[in-house]
Amino acid sequence: MKILFIGDIVGNPGREIVGRLIPELKKEYQLNFVIANAENAAGGSGITPAICRRLLDSGIDVLTSGDHIWKKREILEIMDKETRLLRPANFPQGAAGRGYGLYRTAQGEGVGVINVNGRVFMQAIDCPFRTSRLAVEELQKQTKVIIVDIHAEATSEKVALGWYLDGKASAVVGTHTHIQTADERILPQGTAYITDVGMCGPFDSVIGRRIEDVIPRFITGMPLRFEVAEANVQLQGVVLEIDSATGKASSIVRIQRK
Repeated sequence: MKILFIGDIVGNPGREIVGRLIPELKKEYQLNFVIANAENAAGGSGITPAICRRLLDSGIDVLTSGDHIWKKREILEIMDKETRLLRPANFPQGAAGRGYGLYRTAQGEGVGVINVNGRVFMQAIDCPFRTSRLAVEELQKQTKVIIVDIHAEATSEKVALGWYLDGKASAVVGTHTHIQTADERILPQGTAYITDVGMCGPFDSVIGRRIEDVIPRFITGMPLRFEVAEANVQLQGVVLEIDSATGKASSIVRIQRK
């Protein structure tokens, strides 16, 4: 099975390149399933019901998110209905929506997807390690193929989760920092790992936002509005090859496209 996981979609530029390139990538890599992190898809922070539908219609099978999932309040209208949009599973009990699910490829094969937030330098919510382990055990009753999105700031936390789930999940991929890392590998027990898959959005920017907005914030410390940049739009992600029978990964390949 071949699965594409693309990094944080940032604003309209990110949405546009995803809509344009997903059909091409599906043909080129003969993809069976596509996952994308979409927590920054609406103006660089949050996601709306309309944007959620547009991204799913573009050929993405499941959308993951992160700490910005609640930035657009209208998303609450669909969180309990749209099973293909995930929020981090380790939000406390009572939060809207769901943090993991079982999905099917066009060929009918099961794919489990789990979304968790890190806690280092981020909001202190429930433990991503225990939460992801419990979700993996639940999904293993139905499929061997399980992908975990760890949306986190600290590289150490992401790496630790990769080792913690080695041999249990098919892949542990990091999101949130918007900077693609060059540490993709297959861990000893067959789990594909990368610290951050990168970003889908404008790269002549500071992680997707206009340079002229961000630099004054660093210099003065004053609160300023960050607008989404527009130039040099790229798509970044990884293509995973996984044995459907065992759930073990045999390949993880970084991609960068314009």
